[in-house]
Amino acid sequence: METRTLGGRIGEDPLPRGVTRLLAGRAFRRGDIPAVRRFTEAFGSRTGIGPARLADLVLAAVRDAARAAADLQQRQLDAISGGVLAVNVNPGSGNPIGGQTVAIRCWGRTVDDMVLREPAGLKSALGENPKRVYGERKETPATRLGTAAVIRAAFTDARNYIAKQDFEKNDSSERKEPTARDLKLEALARVLRREIPWRQHCHRADDIATAMRIADEFGYQLVIDHGTEAHLIADKIAAAGIPVIIGPLFTSRSKVELRNRSLANPGRLAAAGVTIAITTDHPVVPIHFLIHQATLAVKEGLDRETALRAVTINPAGIIGVADRLGSLSVGKDADVVVWSGDPLDVMSRAEVAYIGGREVYHYDYGTRSGVHVAP
Repeated sequence: METRTLGGRIGEDPLPRGVTRLLAGRAFRRGDIPAVRRFTEAFGSRTGIGPARLADLVLAAVRDAARAAADLQQRQLDAISGGVLAVNVNPGSGNPIGGQTVAIRCWGRTVDDMVLREPAGLKSALGENPKRVYGERKETPATRLGTAAVIRAAFTDARNYIAKQDFEKNDSSERKEPTARDLKLEALARVLRREIPWRQHCHRADDIATAMRIADEFGYQLVIDHGTEAHLIADKIAAAGIPVIIGPLFTSRSKVELRNRSLANPGRLAAAGVTIAITTDHPVVPIHFLIHQATLAVKEGLDRETALRAVTINPAGIIGVADRLGSLSVGKDADVVVWSGDPLDVMSRAEVAYIGGREVYHYDYGTRSGVHVAP
């Protein structure tokens, strides 16, 4: 029987027969973080919802579009080679309400084998994207005001839908047929019941303030996606307990919303007490560059410990799977990445990856290439 340690001493308790122990202590500079579990935003914002889908402002019922984007083998291989073992897939941001998100592992024969949580949230967009998409077509919402109005109207309809269902449950009289099912309103109702978070795409500080105002009005759990200017109102975000999934960080200021983009922004948010996670918004930034975004954020002021949490336990908590992922604890899934050194050192690489306790990847120094195990 081989011996396994992950950066620390071997425990006293004997392991069951047949269990392999891996000596990996040499691989880490920081013994307190022996193996980094990656759970982060990844393939999001690109799910193949074509122009025909954009005819509907509210796509709350959409599920399969997000799942289809996940089932791309090369993306899985890129992710694992970069130490990313699980991701959250979001629909795009052309609609005020874009559809349901899904959390998946990066390894499996089909998307169904990979699912960790579905839905993991409901995507919405404020700002330039829906404004541009519908403005070019000269349709509502062509303004920021119009986008917010569409979202508020959808939640008002969902509230009324819930009220009708509650009334019917409590009404003992024999009368008309029950309210017909509405998949859009059912999805929105899950947000209102705080069963899943509202994933709000927004960059500018004024759009973030709008997102916070609507969330306060309807009482749902808000998550800010991108949050390019979140640092400008970080005190308000921290006071409200709203997490920010910030990024992508390796981009040019290609539109006005990104004029305040900076690698220093994650550190500014964290210093203000905001819970942060880091996203690549793959393929905007390649998914295997996730750890490098964290590294450069540290260079610009982000605390090292917070940087590692921003690509492990923080996103796992935001997505609602921290009971399974994000840290090394008894009872959690045995998904582990062993690094050749400090993960925040640009010269380190993911040497071995395990999902469900099974080795799914290792780096071959002889051929200077990664070796992936088929599901």
